[in-house]
Amino acid sequence: MDSLKKSTVFEGPEGPVVLVIMDGVGIGKNPESDYVKIANTPNLDWLCENAVYAEVKAHGKAVGLPDDGDMGNSEVGHNAIGCGRVFEQGAALVGLAIETNAMFKGAVWKELVANAVEKKSAFHFIGLFSDGNVHSNLNHLEAMLKKAKEQGVKKARIHPLIDGRDVPPTSALDYVERFDAFLAGINADGTVDYCVASGGGRMNITMDRYGADWTMVERGWNAHVKAEGRMFASMREAVETFRAEKPGILDQDLPAFVIEREGAPVGPIVDGDSVVFFNFRGDRSLEITKAFEADEMTEFNRGPKPDVIYAGMMQYDGDLKVPKKYLVTPPAIDRTMSEYLSNAGVKQFAISETQKFGHVTYFFNGNNSGKFATETWKEIPSDVCPFENAPRMKADEITAEVVKVIESGEYKFIRLNFPNGDMVGHTGVGEAVIQAVEAVDEGVGKIMEAVKKTNGIMVCSADHGNSDDMCELDKKTGELVMGDNGKCKPKTAHSLNPVPAIVFDPSGKANARKADVADAGIANLAATCITLLGYEPPSDYTPSIVTVG
Repeated sequence: MDSLKKSTVFEGPEGPVVLVIMDGVGIGKNPESDYVKIANTPNLDWLCENAVYAEVKAHGKAVGLPDDGDMGNSEVGHNAIGCGRVFEQGAALVGLAIETNAMFKGAVWKELVANAVEKKSAFHFIGLFSDGNVHSNLNHLEAMLKKAKEQGVKKARIHPLIDGRDVPPTSALDYVERFDAFLAGINADGTVDYCVASGGGRMNITMDRYGADWTMVERGWNAHVKAEGRMFASMREAVETFRAEKPGILDQDLPAFVIEREGAPVGPIVDGDSVVFFNFRGDRSLEITKAFEADEMTEFNRGPKPDVIYAGMMQYDGDLKVPKKYLVTPPAIDRTMSEYLSNAGVKQFAISETQKFGHVTYFFNGNNSGKFATETWKEIPSDVCPFENAPRMKADEITAEVVKVIESGEYKFIRLNFPNGDMVGHTGVGEAVIQAVEAVDEGVGKIMEAVKKTNGIMVCSADHGNSDDMCELDKKTGELVMGDNGKCKPKTAHSLNPVPAIVFDPSGKANARKADVADAGIANLAATCITLLGYEPPSDYTPSIVTVG
């Protein structure tokens, strides 16, 4: 790869360039729903009025998703920020692989089908049960089941992870109704037996990430593989029972369940079966994949590992080659900002707490789990508790470490992620979201002071919105949807709103001015940071949102 060239108009700041990613902090359109605006944010307010300020896109085609109706997410967001370009991402790649039949012509799909057909065994499908298009899409599952039937698979078992996070928080029965009708149709001729076997809420079972809470994976393993858990005759019965027993429970928190016929579970995963984890996004896929692939495990008492053929929808970690088998090849992201800066000898520091540590490292570096030569990474362990119970999360600890690193003078580029606006935003608890956003604002203020003290530059943005859009809107009228308690019905998914892109240059030496960039998105942040460091961005990077000199 070509080396970065030094700028002829600006040699870079005396202090570091600090990239602050305020996860889930976007720019809302509805004052009653925008909890970023409702919160007390004096530092962000000052920056919007006095620093170089722009609004950039963080969803849809701006981050490589198929359509501008697709909400952004932290993974594709950090990919875009870190590599300075837009790559086609998971949902688009999988959709194309299905549409062109490429997935079904691949060796892994053929192996999974042949195994189930020849052994007359079950073909299992585990994954997020919605069309949110962030981790998975129900359309992909249905397409695979149709193809499996067409190719002779007689027995399929589905293990849905109920969403309520990338889709409305209590929408599970909408998807149950749709899928029950689909299964009735595919089973109608009596030649196959396809049914739901187990499941539970995505934040209760299976979909942990970054080793934050392996008990989630254990609960999922017990339900999916061992068929151990509370038994019901149908998925609908399970959802309705849990809701009746705990009014107000969100879909994402529903307990594990197992489906039975005549008192026996319909679908434990046993030797000889085929298994696909059909999520295309990597972060919440790695741990359940390890449970299926690792010869030994210490994270939980797995018991005997069934001898199955296991595959992921995609390769979730290209560096570690996990999983061993996968259906769709992920985007090959190369020449990231971290690699360019490392080759230029620029010392870099990356930090977040556990919940977003992989985003500011692995995803930022193009789905690469290895450090570049000049990088240092630091992880602050996250609390293991509901985020609404501790909405400040580790913002104070991250801030303290960043201030120390700024003042040390050791690093020229520092990047961090405050997870609060996203992780607490997903809970739908408004009071907690306000506290979360205010914690981030306080952190930004302290970083501003450290940047000012060292004559550095701060770039402040987000990977997508969330806390800026906390209430459901009626799709026809655009009005707030009110709950029985007289308050707006909470929205827990990411928003389609733009995010801020702020450049704070207290010394004024960069003479940073807003550039005339059409249709700017968060991918433009890489060239922005490289420019502010005193280098010329690669020619094929999306351009900097500021000019200097």
